Amino acid sequence: MSSWKDSLTLDPAGFYRLDADLTRGIPVRLFLTEHLLETTEENLLAQILNACAFPGVRCVVVTPDVHYGYGVPVGCVIATDGTLAMGPVGFDIGCGMMAARSAVSARAATPQQRLKFNREVMRRVEMGAGGQSRSLKNLTRPAFEDIVRGGAEHYVAKYGASFDRSNAERHRIPVDDDWEIPYGGKGKPERGISQVGSLGGGNHFMELQADEGGKLWVMVHTGSRGFGHGLTTNFFQVAKQENPALPSLDLGYFRRESPHWRSYRNAVAAGGNFAIVNRLVIFEQVARAFFETFGEELELVYEISHNLAQLEPHPEFGEVWVHRKGATRAFPAGHPLLAGTQWEASGHPVLIPGSNQDVSFVLRPAAGAAKSLFSVNHGAGRRMSRTAALRELDRRQIEDEYRAAGIVVNADGRVPIDEAGPAYKPAREVVDAVVQAGLATIEHQLRPLASLKGTEERRPRK
Repeated sequence: MSSWKDSLTLDPAGFYRLDADLTRGIPVRLFLTEHLLETTEENLLAQILNACAFPGVRCVVVTPDVHYGYGVPVGCVIATDGTLAMGPVGFDIGCGMMAARSAVSARAATPQQRLKFNREVMRRVEMGAGGQSRSLKNLTRPAFEDIVRGGAEHYVAKYGASFDRSNAERHRIPVDDDWEIPYGGKGKPERGISQVGSLGGGNHFMELQADEGGKLWVMVHTGSRGFGHGLTTNFFQVAKQENPALPSLDLGYFRRESPHWRSYRNAVAAGGNFAIVNRLVIFEQVARAFFETFGEELELVYEISHNLAQLEPHPEFGEVWVHRKGATRAFPAGHPLLAGTQWEASGHPVLIPGSNQDVSFVLRPAAGAAKSLFSVNHGAGRRMSRTAALRELDRRQIEDEYRAAGIVVNADGRVPIDEAGPAYKPAREVVDAVVQAGLATIEHQLRPLASLKGTEERRPRK
C-alpha cells in the first residue's frame, strides 16, 4: 500500500518537502531523519493538511518530535499573514520550559538526597491537574489580572524575585488595557486564579539532572494551567459560532477582520504571561528546595515558551504570525528580536527535555534556523499514546528500570506509566535531526537523577 511519505522529496537544505499539489502550493518542510519519517504515524498527513488549510498560511514546518495532536500535529509551526488559529497554539497557551544550574557536584545527589530534594519540592509545589498554588495563596482577582497583564515585569516589581528577569524569554507580552478577560463560559478560565505556582499534570514535570561536567541542574515544564485551557475552550466556541461551517472545533481561527481577532490575540498574550510567571514562581520554590537539600543556590539559565502565536519578521516570508504548537522559538545570533538583549551576539538557549528516563538538552540556535521559521522541536515527542502506554507497558518492569538507573520518582517511586520513558522517542535521535539540518548546536546534555510528576492515570479503554 502506498504512503504519503513516498511523495516526499529531500531538499538539499536538509528537510523533506511535501508535494505542493497536496498543500495548495503552501510550502511544507519536514525536519525528520529517515528513521523518524518511517516511524511517523500514517494519519499525520490529514493534520498536516489541516495546518495548510487555514486562510493566509504562508509556510508549515514539521519538527522531528512530531506526533498526532488536536487538529494539527504537536510539533508543527505555521506562519500566517494575519490569521490567528487556536489549534496551532493549543489549549496550554504559553506552555514551556525553565532550566537552572548550580555549582554542586552530582556526587552530592546520593539516593537519599535525591529523595529529600523531591520531598522538599513537593512541600512547596503542588502537582496534578487540579493542583493549587502553595506560594501565592488567596490571590485576589485584581492581583491575578495584574499578573496576566504585567507578566514577569509586574511579578518582580510587586513580589520581589530571586532570579535575573533578563533570563526570561519575554518579560511581558503586551495586553491591551481595554481587553476584558472572558471569565465564565464553558472554559471557566478563572480556575487559574488559584493555580499560579502549581505544576499541573500530563507531561509537565520538575527534574533534577546532571550535566556532562558533573554539575546539578533542574528543569521545569509547565504552562498556563486552567487559565489558558479555559480561554482556549471559550474561544473555540466563539470561532464555531462565527463560522458554523468549520468541520471541527480544533480548526477554529479568526481572520484579522473578525471582531474576535483582537480579543484572542490578547488572550494568547495573557495566557503567555501567566505561563511565564508560573514557571518563575516554581523556580523560586524549587530553588529553595534545592538550597535546603544541597546548601547551594540555583542560577536561572533561561525560561522559554513553546505554545504561542507571535508577530515576527522572517527573511523569506516578511512579517508573519508564527504559531508554534509543541515547537520552540530558536533565534540565532543577530536576529532582530534579540537586539539589545544579552543573547544578541550568541542566540538564546533552547531547552529540550527528553522523557524522565532519557537525556535532555540545551541547544543554541544556528543561522540555518531561518529555514524552519526560527523553530525547533519542544521535546522528544510521543511515540506511544497514553492509552497504548497504559495498556502495553508493564509497571513492575518500568519501575525496576528506573530504580536500576537511580532515577527517583516523586516520593514513592511510582512511575506514571502513561509518561514512562518507552512512551517517548529517543531524545538524542530527535535532537540529531535538528543538528544535522543546521538549525542548532548542542551545548549541554543532561541526564535525569530525580523526577517529579503528577500521577493521574486514566484506565485504558477495553
